[in-house]
Amino acid sequence: MEKLYKVLNKQVANLSVFFTKLHHYHWYVEGPQFYQLHEKFEGLYDEMNELYDAFAERLLMIGGKPLSNMKAYLETTSLKEASGKEDAMDMVKHILDDIKLIHAELKEVLEISQGLGDEVTADLVIGTMSSFEKHIWMLSATIR
Repeated sequence: MEKLYKVLNKQVANLSVFFTKLHHYHWYVEGPQFYQLHEKFEGLYDEMNELYDAFAERLLMIGGKPLSNMKAYLETTSLKEASGKEDAMDMVKHILDDIKLIHAELKEVLEISQGLGDEVTADLVIGTMSSFEKHIWMLSATIR
């Protein structure tokens, strides 16, 4: 179970950092696609907030202890914070890269949870991966 706790906590950290990055992009996006991207980034940070809570609560349900402070998130995350220098298309590209990275890491969470017979965690991960695949498709189409 310790390995599952560790990989779930990494995703708690990722989702927290991603949530913050999405807020930054939502506030600072500019340019011809402002309105569409402003709305898209808001929808994404709302989704990440729900997932962040769901992953942390799942950890609690199975006996783990979710990370719960910025220091731990930044020490654990796979993501990089926003630099503050991104233009609108850089923002989209960074979001796409982050979603792809989290999606790839979720495959390990899925494998471990299924190996332990924890189908509830596996279900949470599969649902998240499905949503992320749609975001990958849509964001990829945006930058073409």
